[in-house]
Parts: sequence; structure tokens; C-alpha cells
Amino acid sequence: MAPHATENDTIEGFNGNGTEPVNAGEAPLEPGVKKSVAQGKMIEFPRPPKFDDKYKERDYLKGRLAAAFRIFGKYGFDEGVAGHITMRDPVEPTSFWVNPFGVAFSHINKSDLIRVNAEGKVVDGGDVRLLNTAAYMIHHAVHVARPDVLCAAHSHSIYGRTWCTLGRKLDTITQDACAFHDDHVTYNSFNGVVLVEKEGKDIAACLGNKKAALLQNHGILTVGKTIEEAVFWFVSMEKCCHSQLMAEAAAAYTGQKLVIIDDEQAEYTKRTVGSPAAGWFNAKPMFDVIHRETGGSYLQ
Repeated sequence: MAPHATENDTIEGFNGNGTEPVNAGEAPLEPGVKKSVAQGKMIEFPRPPKFDDKYKERDYLKGRLAAAFRIFGKYGFDEGVAGHITMRDPVEPTSFWVNPFGVAFSHINKSDLIRVNAEGKVVDGGDVRLLNTAAYMIHHAVHVARPDVLCAAHSHSIYGRTWCTLGRKLDTITQDACAFHDDHVTYNSFNGVVLVEKEGKDIAACLGNKKAALLQNHGILTVGKTIEEAVFWFVSMEKCCHSQLMAEAAAAYTGQKLVIIDDEQAEYTKRTVGSPAAGWFNAKPMFDVIHRETGGSYLQ
């Protein structure tokens, strides 16, 4: 479980007291309901920790990254040796930590992670120092283009890659899908395994300032200001892909049309379920479960 935050630790979506910001007045889409009620009565939320020592921060984040791989393994987001999650190094921010190529997600410990510099060379980490070239090409480009991103996650999950064969964005058909309303893109190109710099830069450019990309004929890419946020967006987007695939099949069978949430309601809901703070907090239970199920063995 994450340690408590220190002093005035903040993350976008929370104020200095660890609560969602609230404003006076009425909730616009829930007439008669005060915003303080609609958004929560100044609940004291857990928050990400803040570190004065960058080396202690690195050590903590490596543990969270190892837990993220255990979560991906638990959810079946592995496909042979494909898939990668990266974390910008707090000590040397031009480098990032990633999984060693060919090591099962479900077996990854903190000590197994490898650090890759801006030139794509492994400069630190565990005994297995094989680097997935696609991981470097995609993630290096994303980390360079998005200084706000701490973590990026990509894998070939079954429903995500299935939806990506359609080459279009998800519709906002559920409350959960509102998190991605006008906040994800489709990368409508497929040129095989990403082994060249240009392809990685093209993906990063397409992603822009959004939290997720659907890579055509490939799979999901999500990013976050925290490791937890990036992981939750991936898990949630995978489930949204699954949900829409089933909904469209049901609609086709019954002859009905999908009911799409309108833009105003979707934007209003996204402010609650789609913020970086919401991503971090939604992921917390998954990280807690992994810690309890493994007895913290991933921290070795």
C-alpha cells in the first residue's frame, strides 16, 4: 500500500488537503444538488507520496512499476514477449525504466527492471538486459513529447487489439467511457512492429495531449502523471473496448441503436471519473491486492 503523502503533496484534481476541489452553487446536470454533495463532502483521500530525495523516489517508483507488471500479468495482458510499461526516471529524467525483454510480467520484481537512456542503451538494472526495440521507439518518443507523463503503458490485450481492427474511436456509451470522452485518439496506420524512430514519433504526435491512443491493428497505449493512473486507464480502456464490442453485437442482433451519452453530460462526468486523481485512486485497490497476494515479493 502506498505510504501517506507528506506536507503539501498535490496531484492535479486534488487540492492541498487531498480533496476534490468544490465550488458553490448547483451541479449543472443534477438540478437541486449542491456541487459539494455531487462531488463529495470534502472527503480526505489518500494521495501519492512526495519525496525530497530523488533516489528514494526512484526506489519507490520502481516498486510501483514492478507491481504494475504483476497487475498486467494478473489481467492476462501478456502476449508472448509483447508489451511494455515505462517510468520516467526521477534522477535522470531523460532515461526511463522498463521491463526486460522476455521476462514474464507475472515474475517481474523491482530488481529486474532496466533503465534505458535517451540513445536507447541499457545503463542500469537487472541481470537480463535485453531491450524490446519497439518499447524504446514508442516510449522514448512519448516521454520526449510529453514532459507531463511519468508513465506510459502498451500491450496487446485481447479486446483492445480487437477493437483496434475497426480503426475508430470508442463511443461514449457508459459512465466509465466518459473518462475517455474527447481524450483519446486513433492512430490509423500499421507498419508492422515499431522498429524505427519515425513511427514512434508519429504515434507520439498523434497522441498529442490525450490520455490514450488506439493503435490500428495493434492495441492500446495509455499515459499518466503517475504509474497508477496509466495502469488504470489501460485496464479501463480494455474493459470499455470489451463493453462496446458486446454492445454493438447486441445492437446488431436486436436492430437497436446504441444510446450515446451527449457531450455536455460526458464532459461533466469526465471531470469526476477522468481526472489524473481519479485514475490514481481507481488504481489503488489493484495495487493493494497485488501487494497482499504476493506478500510484497515484487519489491525484491
